[in-house]
Amino acid sequence: MIVVASANGAEALEVAWTVLEDGGSALDAVEAAARVVEDDPRDHSVGTGGYPNLLGQVELDASIMEGTTRRFGGVAALQGFRHPISVARAVMERLPHVLVVGAGAASLAAEIGAETAELLTPEAEAAWRDGLARSPAGLTGAVLAQVQALSTNPEHVAGTVDFLALDRDGHIASAVSTSGWAWKWPGRVGDSPIPGAGNYCDDRFGAAACTGFGELALRTQTARTVVNGLASGLDVAAAGRAALEDLFALGEPADRIVMNTVALDRNGNHAGLTTEPGARYAWRDESSGGVQLATRIVVRPDPA
Repeated sequence: MIVVASANGAEALEVAWTVLEDGGSALDAVEAAARVVEDDPRDHSVGTGGYPNLLGQVELDASIMEGTTRRFGGVAALQGFRHPISVARAVMERLPHVLVVGAGAASLAAEIGAETAELLTPEAEAAWRDGLARSPAGLTGAVLAQVQALSTNPEHVAGTVDFLALDRDGHIASAVSTSGWAWKWPGRVGDSPIPGAGNYCDDRFGAAACTGFGELALRTQTARTVVNGLASGLDVAAAGRAALEDLFALGEPADRIVMNTVALDRNGNHAGLTTEPGARYAWRDESSGGVQLATRIVVRPDPA
């Protein structure tokens, strides 16, 4: 058994681990861990306390996937509900759909009795207002240019939480939850709720999930690219490296390629990779004695 997460999921890994130790499934473990982070107002990239969109609304994206049949459930642009990951699971298990967005996602959340919440905290609102105050246009004028100017700081646009788990029966599951880019265009959907982009798993090979500039992962299907690498026989580090190297072929400036991935293979081997030096990821298995933080492998473009 093993659980892996982006670094901001470290505190929640013990919750996931307890689920696995008690005989729970990988799917239950990743959902439980994601719920913990969704409730943490200190994490401005996920759930309550997440940075709002251009209009000051907190819109949440989330997805969950199980690797046995590759069922997937996602929600996007969900407002006003405490645990989008559980609404995503309801999409997977209670609807004949894969992705539900906006008002439809909120309607589903209400139908299943999901708990409502005030997601915009004073601290996140203050950061939103500060950004607008520093923008020459405020909320008037060249709004499209304003979005472009505000949505460039990785501190405000690159956060998300990822969880991958392998249970005692050899089943794999993955979960991703995010509030997306600060000051994003209302209704923007990132990679997190899209199968293959920000989240993918397959019991036969492994799993991967992403944080960073989601538009890049959408364009290259980064999570699925990692798992495809595992399927072709690459180890977790090599599969992750190949997926991130592919981003540098998009024609974007190198400093705009901001991406992190965590990867787990079916045998419990894991790795974290990043385009930004210094990033870490978290993991816990039966031999670790507790949650561990490890430095991610850095992937940069070939200087040639």
